[in-house]
Amino acid sequence: MSSEILIRADGLSVGFNIGSGLFNKQVLKAVDAVSVEIEKGSFFGLVGESGSGKTTLGRAFLKAVPITGGHATYDDGEVQYDLAEIDGAELKDYRKRAQLIFQDPYAALSPRMTVRDIIAEPLEVMGLTSSRAETDERVREIAAKCRLNLEHLRRFPHAFSGGQRQRISIARALVSDPKFVVADESVAALDVSIQADVLNLLKELQRDLGLTFMFISHDLSVVAHTCDHVAVMYLGRLVETAPTRRLFETPKHPYTKALFSAIPSLDPDDRGSAQKLEGEIPSPTNQPSGCKFHTRCPSAVDQCKVEEPKLENAGSQGHEVACHRWQELFETT
Repeated sequence: MSSEILIRADGLSVGFNIGSGLFNKQVLKAVDAVSVEIEKGSFFGLVGESGSGKTTLGRAFLKAVPITGGHATYDDGEVQYDLAEIDGAELKDYRKRAQLIFQDPYAALSPRMTVRDIIAEPLEVMGLTSSRAETDERVREIAAKCRLNLEHLRRFPHAFSGGQRQRISIARALVSDPKFVVADESVAALDVSIQADVLNLLKELQRDLGLTFMFISHDLSVVAHTCDHVAVMYLGRLVETAPTRRLFETPKHPYTKALFSAIPSLDPDDRGSAQKLEGEIPSPTNQPSGCKFHTRCPSAVDQCKVEEPKLENAGSQGHEVACHRWQELFETT
């Protein structure tokens, strides 16, 4: 895996104005001052509870939502773009280089189009091919890579299972030959028996096509199987990030530990040992002061309530944690 950086964010924020009227306006902070680097050719995982801002961060990297603060850059060696400022012809070009695989394969595909037309649509809209014959050749090529038969191209989506539909969605995302792909809960709607097949396909495509994936998921077992590096997100902020093996072996943030403790175990002695988090994630429009997690953290002290922790090196390369007490808590566990 290359050590070159494809996506770099520095203090990236995404906020949405909600409410109406002069005195009822509020700002929903979906992503709050996130700094992260995604290496070329990596499978980068992003985990957290629902409402943590994972999807919004992924869409910000795709320039599908406006970036309201900080900076984000894309650099694949051929072009370099400032994602906060990109528009016009540059944005059109970026659409070829960065694509999204949707979560629900049943809702993502038009029931009125054949599989061939679904996969070919990005080529035709972006003007990437000059003739129908060239389009068909590219469609057949990417369909084969996604384990779709030629006879499938003449059918409509309703004739396929969930796993087959997701392979169609993957082919559609990759037909423009992107460099960066955001997979947003791309196996969450599939049966467990099908998930492994789709995940193995994504890893195979990453290797064969030199792709960089940002894999968004709430399923930690899936992330452990697939990703090289994982970032943990809570209420719009990153609380911990590390290479996958190191994060799973030595989590150092109380929130990360709570997430990992909830992974189901086949060991009878481990059952019922999950750490329960009291309460719900605070509202993004009314965030707590200090550490965002202190309202649910069993280890919070007064400092956590008033001072917001910053990501800092946790003793090994690539492992960072945002917690005032991580050294103290780690030494006692």
